[in-house]
Amino acid sequence: MEQNNHTKSGRSIAFKIISISGLSLLFILFFRYVLVPGFRVDFFPGQLFSEKSEGRTRLEYWEQWTGFEGAAMQKLVDRFNASQNRIRVAKQTISDVNQRFLVAVSGNMPPDISSIYYVSIPSYAEKGALLNLDALAKEYNIKEEDYLPVFWRMCTYKGHLYALPTTASTLALHYNKKLFREAGLDPEKPPRTLQELDQMAEKLTQYDKYGRIKVMGFSPSEPGWWPEVWGAWFDGDIWDHKETLTLNSEAYIKAMEWVQSYAKKYGVDQLQTFQSGFGNFSSPQNPFLSGMVAMELQGVWMHNFIEKYKPDLEYGVAPFPSAMPGLENVSMVETDILVIPSNARHPKEAFEFLAFTQRQEVLEQLCLDHRKFTPLSRVSPEFWAKHPNKYIQMFYTLARSPHAAIYPLLPIFNVIIDELGSTYTQIWLLKKEPREALSELQAKLEKEWKREKAMIEQREKKAK
Repeated sequence: MEQNNHTKSGRSIAFKIISISGLSLLFILFFRYVLVPGFRVDFFPGQLFSEKSEGRTRLEYWEQWTGFEGAAMQKLVDRFNASQNRIRVAKQTISDVNQRFLVAVSGNMPPDISSIYYVSIPSYAEKGALLNLDALAKEYNIKEEDYLPVFWRMCTYKGHLYALPTTASTLALHYNKKLFREAGLDPEKPPRTLQELDQMAEKLTQYDKYGRIKVMGFSPSEPGWWPEVWGAWFDGDIWDHKETLTLNSEAYIKAMEWVQSYAKKYGVDQLQTFQSGFGNFSSPQNPFLSGMVAMELQGVWMHNFIEKYKPDLEYGVAPFPSAMPGLENVSMVETDILVIPSNARHPKEAFEFLAFTQRQEVLEQLCLDHRKFTPLSRVSPEFWAKHPNKYIQMFYTLARSPHAAIYPLLPIFNVIIDELGSTYTQIWLLKKEPREALSELQAKLEKEWKREKAMIEQREKKAK
């Protein structure tokens, strides 16, 4: 009996050990594939996940794109892997890539390459999460003059290069030519000034027999994704492109007064009721595709949705008109980027992949597949000829403009956007007048920026 008890006790202990080991392994696998896909296990002799693949150095590449954009990135990866026999890039699709990237780097478990949002560069660079690419770019003969100026600027911080751009985009006015004709407007003559846009918007707006809006000529709230950039069309911005915030500048105040004029003219309740009938953006019920909105500010990607959901839509694209005489080709510019973590295991090999993506023929093919335009300063005639978007050269011209606007490249970008979003809502809903609201916001964000700069200075002192 005593032997039996010992046997049972031994089995119980063995079972517990096996159970704990099994749970530990499950935790490791869950952590590796679910929480942090870049995780590599270092507490076993040798790594659970090999750094080699078919005798090549294996690079882990995190990418946010899915769908046809993700397939295009995979095609590029396959092309690189087939071009040489020393490196193999393995692409993984990662949701919330910005947050996971920082967690992975902080835990010393980074991928070798990642896409992140370009606005994160200042914050991540200050935290020491990004590899300075200056020396590697020089080694691979990648130069500032290879790119349109705005894209090089978006990839640098404090004079250092931290990323390389891939697929680029700008914003422009999209308008429904059929609705133009029905309103007695020339469909080949979009508005050239903001005053003309306001006048055309009034003519294009239609009401039902109950006085409710059934077609909106234009509204700054549709889609309303870029409240921080309206100042650009008034020859202003929310920052001085150095270190100073200018949310209470006269130009931005005027921009918000213009935005609010639509809420005052058409009525907040009326506009909210109208917008409540909008379908999903990525569907045939998109308000622009369904003819509920005649004009809107949208990006180069809008062509993809029109082609998919409303290929027979008769529409035009033009630079969004400005409020100031002589201020032309104003636009918001964005780009996808690739970075290398500061503690990447194979930085040299990772940059070899980045350099490959920047070859003109490679990058042009990727941009064709994404149906965007290239950030490079040189573009082949074949690229324009093959591109399915007939307005693509206009979008590229907007990126070349000296009036091309970008988001503030400041470490507190997320705070700025969150706070500005709340202030914009107050202005749009007529809760506050723009001057008052923006003065309060300026004071609040100045304090936040001052605190952030003090923290940056402390980190720099510790690093010395």
